[in-house]
Amino acid sequence: MTTTAVQEQGPAAVTPPPTVAGHARNYWSRVRGGDIGGLPAVLGLVVLCTVFSIARPSFLTAGNFANLLTQGAATTLIAMGLIFVLLLGEIDLSAGFASGVCAAVLANVVTVLGYPWYVAVLAAVVTGVVIGTLLGLLVAKIGIPSFVVTLAGFLAFQGIALMLMEEGKNIAVRDDVLVAISNRNLPPLLGWLLALVAVAGYGAAQLLRHRNRAARGLVTDPIAVVLARIGGLALILGVAVFILNLERSRNVLITSLKGVPIVVPVIAVLLVLWTFVLQRTRYGRHVYAVGGNREAARRAGIDVDRIRISVFVICSSMAAIGGIVAASRANSVDPNTGGSSVLLYAVGAAVIGGTSLFGGKGRVLDAVLGGAVIAVIDNGMGLMGYSSGVKYALTGVVLLLAATVDAFSRRRSAATGTR
Repeated sequence: MTTTAVQEQGPAAVTPPPTVAGHARNYWSRVRGGDIGGLPAVLGLVVLCTVFSIARPSFLTAGNFANLLTQGAATTLIAMGLIFVLLLGEIDLSAGFASGVCAAVLANVVTVLGYPWYVAVLAAVVTGVVIGTLLGLLVAKIGIPSFVVTLAGFLAFQGIALMLMEEGKNIAVRDDVLVAISNRNLPPLLGWLLALVAVAGYGAAQLLRHRNRAARGLVTDPIAVVLARIGGLALILGVAVFILNLERSRNVLITSLKGVPIVVPVIAVLLVLWTFVLQRTRYGRHVYAVGGNREAARRAGIDVDRIRISVFVICSSMAAIGGIVAASRANSVDPNTGGSSVLLYAVGAAVIGGTSLFGGKGRVLDAVLGGAVIAVIDNGMGLMGYSSGVKYALTGVVLLLAATVDAFSRRRSAATGTR
């Protein structure tokens, strides 16, 4: 190698420090290339909240905000599990009624048999695991398409739920701990403490990741962008906790109603857990690999069947947790638990949030974003006095728009070679 070549190579090896402007250009390039993530859901939330706030000022009240969080909790939890199945390009049409079966098991164990709440919760989750294992084995080992298997489950689990409830008999859920999940709130001070812990944990993770990547000479986001993310989360959580800590009771002399609903930290913990699993573990990388190209993943030594079975187990387990939350909110379990529009809303939440129906693209956060969009539509149109028919129609239009955006973004990604 000549001296001139060495001199020319030296400066090229120095990586320029990242800038905010460069980061913004890279992000815009990714968006133009089809990698839009949850951007449509965020923009949709902003537009919907603005419209409903103008049309019905009561939409912005602390009481309605708390109601929004609890109203969409069960759907969001079921959607979190569906994310894993959708990442493989599969579908689970039975998730709604699977949650109903698990809720019926919970109610029977705690009310009819008289066992403690933790035994009932364990029984419900184990039921979800068994259901998911059965579905996964039929899909992965027998080779039956997931659409057919889960459609059969959709019908079968509806019948099982009816049998568990003695052909339609409602079963009350009166255990204080179970009822508290969707109907009680954290003390205001504890809400602030959890928000502080969340911001501190997120900040530490972001700064540690930035430092490690910089130490290895890898491309990093500008430190200003990292700090902006941490500050943005702190602002969002701070405003949310402040609003939820306002008094929401119409008659304080009778009862006080303030604080963060208990179901919110439950969703937050599961969001962090499953996000870590997908983005920071080998298992998560294998899920994305199988969803991106199943045959290539198999040739790379990944146990594809094991991954396919596991995602159905996770999906049905999350459906069980969603069923527990639904039973808590209603204080009972009935034939409609997990039925009606639950499955459609859960799938819609995942897709609206940014998860692709074609597999290989999605995050657990998409379930939260999409669930928020659906909850806002349902709540806002209810405040405006629209019928259920109008709500379903608008939700269907939003879902169709999300699927259209997904199709166009995939086409754009293929054209630009970004996928």
